[in-house]
Amino acid sequence: MKFFSIYIPDAKTNPAHQPTGKEKEAMDAFVGDAIKRGEFLSGGGFASLAKNGAVVRRSGGKSSVIDGPYVEAKELIGGFAMLEYPTREAAIDGARRFLEVAGDGECISYQILEGGKDC
Repeated sequence: MKFFSIYIPDAKTNPAHQPTGKEKEAMDAFVGDAIKRGEFLSGGGFASLAKNGAVVRRSGGKSSVIDGPYVEAKELIGGFAMLEYPTREAAIDGARRFLEVAGDGECISYQILEGGKDC
């Protein structure tokens, strides 16, 4: 089963956090292990919306670009991953392991429905 997972850092303990060298090394090791286990398909962290982001909205047949501020800090997404697990429970366990490395926050996982297989 494939899952799309997003990480939302805790705004109180981890606001706009840029990882240190040690934190990057720990995450690289975590991802390397997940690749070896066949769980990690792709993913990455996000740069700040304030620096490089854009919100494009379509309403009433017209598109517009919205300049910041975008959302409250507690709603900013820190990163994403495409993952493969045999069960929902295994995906939950993977999210718990990820948070041990990433720190306080939320990891939200969505099962991906694959055409012809899950639909």
